[in-house]
Amino acid sequence: MVGRDFEGLRRFYGDAFGWQTQQFAPIPGYAMVRPGGEGGIGGGVGPAYDDGAGHATFYVEVADLDEALGKIEGLGGTTVMGPVDVVPGGLSIALFADPEGHLVGLFKP
Repeated sequence: MVGRDFEGLRRFYGDAFGWQTQQFAPIPGYAMVRPGGEGGIGGGVGPAYDDGAGHATFYVEVADLDEALGKIEGLGGTTVMGPVDVVPGGLSIALFADPEGHLVGLFKP
């Protein structure tokens, strides 16, 4: 995840999902993300380059889509698509935009 206000993005995602970040010395302003829990994957949050446009490509597993969307909205994000069952009785997804407008997915197995 990169964006204009990368410090704000670090706080937003840390607060929304309990992610820990650690400064990555070789790249000024870039922080490695430690999502914690089993099966979590690492990533990073940092400054946008070139024209300053940010981008994101990931889905986050959550236990409750509505609860996660409510928390995200309270932190300045917006719901783009409410919960949808992809597999009836199984996988459900939702989409939100963070405070900079990055589109991010949520899924519940």
